[in-house]
Amino acid sequence: MPRTEFKQLLDAGVHFGHLKRKWNPNMAPYIFMEKNGIHIIDLQKTIVKIDEAADALKQIARSGRKVMFVATKKQAKTIVAEKVSAVNMPYVVERWPGGMLTNFPTIRKAVKKMSTIDKMIKDSSWDNLSKREKLQITRQRAKLEKILGSIVDLTRLPAALFIIDVMKEKIAVREAQRLSIPIFGMVDTNSDPNGIDFVIPANDDASQSIDLIVGVMCDAIKDGLSDRKVERENDEKDEKPLSTLKKGRKAVAKIIVEDDEEIEADEKEEILEEELDAILEDDDLVEEEEEEDLTEEVK
Repeated sequence: MPRTEFKQLLDAGVHFGHLKRKWNPNMAPYIFMEKNGIHIIDLQKTIVKIDEAADALKQIARSGRKVMFVATKKQAKTIVAEKVSAVNMPYVVERWPGGMLTNFPTIRKAVKKMSTIDKMIKDSSWDNLSKREKLQITRQRAKLEKILGSIVDLTRLPAALFIIDVMKEKIAVREAQRLSIPIFGMVDTNSDPNGIDFVIPANDDASQSIDLIVGVMCDAIKDGLSDRKVERENDEKDEKPLSTLKKGRKAVAKIIVEDDEEIEADEKEEILEEELDAILEDDDLVEEEEEEDLTEEVK
């Protein structure tokens, strides 16, 4: 049974493309007709493509890997943030930082800097800082949270990208292609479908269209996560008779972990001045903001 119905897509305006003069000839196979100078997308093909993309995303989620959603256009930000966060997947709804994929280790360093700042705020050394230093640090924390807060749990490259408007997010598309990461994309009549592994011909400007398709993809991911949970529970039941044989190993491992935690607690030190200076430095990953006069705010 199809995941979407023709009437649903019609009511959401998924079939509306761009003006004929703005079209990309490579989208010709997905165009049904032209009406009043506007291309109409063939919804029968859209239904097939939605099912293919949803099944693929379900398998990715079932394998325990992550799918990153990219939507920086205004009408898609809120929709993607709400629906994707519900299935615990990473997403980018502000700007795409150059090198998000191709320079992933540097992105991870910036994410770790957020946790370093959080530890500093809870530490006693925070009280020894001046008001100006506190203000600078909290502002940088806010900027990092705005851009990278949604990928905190992404410890390795995503298994796939789901992109809304592949023409607007061309930098993300190029990085994914360079790393051979599969790309799922909502492709309108003005975009080039070449290079997109799973093309979903659809209106990528209307909020209702975006809401419907992203909702279907998130439901597919949710189904994949549910299947994964059931499989893991079944595996645990099958392995239960062997638990007594592994009891000794687990006990030893627990002792080792506890010892490591005690050592880490003993070796904990206050943040050094060098670390403070590093945190106060401008971050290349975040857009440069205009310098402001902080004197009045400190007062």
